[in-house]
Amino acid sequence: MKKILVANRGEIALRIMRSCREMGIKTVAVYSEADRYSPHVKYADEAVCIGPAPSNQSYLRGEKIIEAALKTGADGIHPGYGFLSENAAFARMVSQSGIIFIGPSPEAMEIMGSKLGAKAAVKKYNIPLVPGTEHAISNLEEAMEVGRKIGFPILIKASAGGGGKGMRIVEKEEEFEENLKRAISEAESAFGDGSVFLEKYLRVSKHIEIQVLCDQHGNFLHLFERECSIQRRHQKVIEEAPSAILTPEQRMEMGAHAVNVARACNYVGAGTVEFIYSDGEYYFLEMNTRLQVEHPVTEMITGIDLVKEQIRIARGEKLCFKQEDLTIRGHAIEVRVYAEDPANQFLPDIGTLNTYKAPHGPGIRVDDGFAEGMQIPIYYDPMIAKMVVHASTRDEAIEKAIRAIDEYRITGVETTLSFCRFVLNHEEFRKGTFNTHFVNTYFKPEYLKPNFTNEELEIAALVSADLFSSSSKKPATVKTSNASTNQTGSVWRINRSF
Repeated sequence: MKKILVANRGEIALRIMRSCREMGIKTVAVYSEADRYSPHVKYADEAVCIGPAPSNQSYLRGEKIIEAALKTGADGIHPGYGFLSENAAFARMVSQSGIIFIGPSPEAMEIMGSKLGAKAAVKKYNIPLVPGTEHAISNLEEAMEVGRKIGFPILIKASAGGGGKGMRIVEKEEEFEENLKRAISEAESAFGDGSVFLEKYLRVSKHIEIQVLCDQHGNFLHLFERECSIQRRHQKVIEEAPSAILTPEQRMEMGAHAVNVARACNYVGAGTVEFIYSDGEYYFLEMNTRLQVEHPVTEMITGIDLVKEQIRIARGEKLCFKQEDLTIRGHAIEVRVYAEDPANQFLPDIGTLNTYKAPHGPGIRVDDGFAEGMQIPIYYDPMIAKMVVHASTRDEAIEKAIRAIDEYRITGVETTLSFCRFVLNHEEFRKGTFNTHFVNTYFKPEYLKPNFTNEELEIAALVSADLFSSSSKKPATVKTSNASTNQTGSVWRINRSF
């Protein structure tokens, strides 16, 4: 491949293009009218507008993307994540047009795209599964009978679902009928498929996933695990690698199971096998047939560029390393920077990035797709950036992440940075004993209110008094005995916002 079209936007499009450039491959960006001035558009060798701002008129229009690829002479299409990345019909259209789809086969997507289909496929490999149904349920009487057998609480899940849509937790039998109807309705609305199934709800659990790489020559490898239990609305906010709680034996077992999941659908490319972990036991959850948002933490601890490997695999090359060649090097943590207000139920906070300064320094990586002065569009996921840190130990990585958060400067919109700082400082996170209910259990919006020291309050009071009493326009002068903060001829500002 000499030219690749990236069928995505923002930070992931830019991240893919950078790897392509290092490989000597030219890139084509596609963009909506809302993304005309996006950094990924400027970075690409060529760019094609594919429609208006709404994603269903642009980034979800597979025929327009393929048309742009043919027009620009692209050899391959990389879907990134989200949008059409796990759409089997799109992958099939790409292949039929004579362009290489950088990802798994449509058949593998279809098998793993259905949670029930995935369960059936992996069953022959004796992979541990959460107790529940093996087929779709829509009949209330049958569902109630199965529910009583499994035992409450029960989790109702959409077979074609993701991101928490079509999912309901039922604590009591009398709440079952209403929640079943709602789950079916939401699944139909979100995915066009109302199929749901039941699982035993594991109240205290962790979300652990395994990265796999598979080539076209029968080589199946895993690149260890990622811990992704810090979530809001069933979506991840902080990820790390490796997990703080897995033993070497469990890591080896889960890796072997993940590889067998990939074998079950004859997988090719980069994928992620997700497990739910509870009381020392783990169960297969699902497989994501694409690159994950949190893939950088795996890259940091293994030294392997997953995007480059995706491209090499799509070109038909063999993996140039074996399982025994892979080792874990240090610890990595990823913080997702969303334009959301954690003090207001994590609702999106759309606006203009009046200030945007990313942190720097050894072991800090920021994958972003915005620049200062840009607006956060209302049409797409509100993620601004992924900030990733790497250090020798987990404790060092936590401290480095906190330092990087403190150096991040974003004004104009609220972000999740203050929440992530709260998490990283929390005792449960530092001990590694947190689970997927961390937000509901430990977080309250008032915890994010600034807690100034007496000295800081005194400084702020002095500055305010000086500003209001002075009739001149000269900068206020504040002196303090603290050597680390002693400044003359400058205005003090107490600002802990991110």
